[in-house]
Amino acid sequence: MQEKLNETVTFLKGLGVENPETGVVLGTGLGGLVSEIETIEEIAYDKIPHFPVSTVESHSGKLIYGTIRGKKVLVMQGRFHYYEGYDMKEITFPIRVMKLMGIKNLLISNAAGAVNLAYKKSSLMLITDHINLYKSHPLVGKNLDDFGPRFPDMSEAYSTTLNNELRAIAKEKNILLNEGVYVPVSGPNLETKAEYRMIKKFGGDAVGMSTVPEVIVARHMNLPCCAISVLTDECDPDNLEVVDIADILAAAAVAEPQLTAIYTELIARL
Repeated sequence: MQEKLNETVTFLKGLGVENPETGVVLGTGLGGLVSEIETIEEIAYDKIPHFPVSTVESHSGKLIYGTIRGKKVLVMQGRFHYYEGYDMKEITFPIRVMKLMGIKNLLISNAAGAVNLAYKKSSLMLITDHINLYKSHPLVGKNLDDFGPRFPDMSEAYSTTLNNELRAIAKEKNILLNEGVYVPVSGPNLETKAEYRMIKKFGGDAVGMSTVPEVIVARHMNLPCCAISVLTDECDPDNLEVVDIADILAAAAVAEPQLTAIYTELIARL
């Protein structure tokens, strides 16, 4: 792992990627932040040594280096998922690369279903905590002692400092920012009525298929992170409607400008 990471970092530095301050992971249908970037370098994942390749149609599969409001960023336009067949170490490999490249904060986004029925489609939810239902884990196996401890603490999985800043920005911009617990599942199918009921009883407010592996690895490396879900469907088990990917992308597109506005401002303030 360490050798692969070093080769990837050397490759990116050879392209002129230097000292990014903030890393960003853009989820399904949430590529609008890219329009805010003054791009210096754009690299397809399949050109980067040891990077997985995004196989999901709605994920572009590019690593973008540039500036937003004068701050250097390294942005993943498209992420990797467990349901694509990648293991957790492959999924989180780019997070370790970004840390080695120098990022000080990690901003994550995703599309998720609203299990909390007070939260409506095409609104945003600040993730304050999570309940991990994945069957696999990115830290299983020999610990990478140079990155972090064998048993990393998760009492503050999502940075209080970053979350407080996001709350303030949303208030200033008059953007509704719900808050809640995110529950990841492996996918790729959406959940049954009974599964939605279970997730709600567990204490979940939203359900998705990503984010938590990246957060775990960030915390392992003592990298502050935050995450916002765009809620793309309302998961009411008593009135459940059929949802397909086109519906999810359409709902994400409605809320995406608000997500972009909040994260652009946060990047400027970091």
